[in-house]
Amino acid sequence: MNKLNLAGFLMMLMFINSSMSQVVDEKANAILDKVSVKMKSYTAMKIEFTYTLDNKAEKIHQSKTGVVTIKGDKYSLMIQKQRIISDGKTVWTYIPDAEEVQINNVNTKDDEALNPAKLLATYSKNYRAKLIKEVNQAGVMTQIIDLVPIKGKNFFKVRLNIDKTKLQVLSTEIFNKNGSTYAYKVNKFTPNVKASDADFTFKASDFPGVEINDMR
Repeated sequence: MNKLNLAGFLMMLMFINSSMSQVVDEKANAILDKVSVKMKSYTAMKIEFTYTLDNKAEKIHQSKTGVVTIKGDKYSLMIQKQRIISDGKTVWTYIPDAEEVQINNVNTKDDEALNPAKLLATYSKNYRAKLIKEVNQAGVMTQIIDLVPIKGKNFFKVRLNIDKTKLQVLSTEIFNKNGSTYAYKVNKFTPNVKASDADFTFKASDFPGVEINDMR
C-alpha cells in the first residue's frame, strides 16, 4: 500500500474522530459533531475494513482487507502482509517484499503523515462539508456527506456514508483528480477494545531476520 493510499485510509479514521468545526453546512456540521463526540468517548477502537482502488480508464481494480486498532494518537495497522505501527511520535513500517522495517518520525506538517490524530487540525480547516441526502441502504438509514477540499489536494472530493442511528462511518470514498477512486468500507467496528501502549511500539522479535532502516 503506497503512501497516498494509506493516507486515504487514515483520513477516514481522522474523519470519524474529529469535530470538523470548520464545515459550513450546518446539517453536515451537526452530524459530524455527533459522530465525533461518540468516537472520542471510546478508550480504543478496532476497525476491520476493505480497501478498494478503482480506475476505469486504466482498467485497474484492486481490493485488500485490513484491520487497524486506534488509541488516541497511536495506531497499529495490518493490511495484507504489511504492518504499520505508531506510538504517536515514531512510525514503524514493515515492508514484506523488501524484508525491511523503516523507522520514521511522525510528520505533523505533511498532509500524508501517518498519524490520524495529528492530521485533525489541518483537515478540519481545509474542507467544506455538505449533506447530500439520507437514504435507506440495506435497512440502514444512511447519511451521505461530501467533503470538498478548499485547496492543495490531489483529490477533489471525499464522500462519507454514516449510519444515522449508530453514528458510525460505514464507508469512505476518495475521488482522486487522476480518475482513481479509493474506497474504504468498514466491515466491523469494535469500540473500547483492550489495548495497551505496548501494542503500539515496534518489537524486533515480531520481525525476525528483517533489515531495520532508521530514517529519522
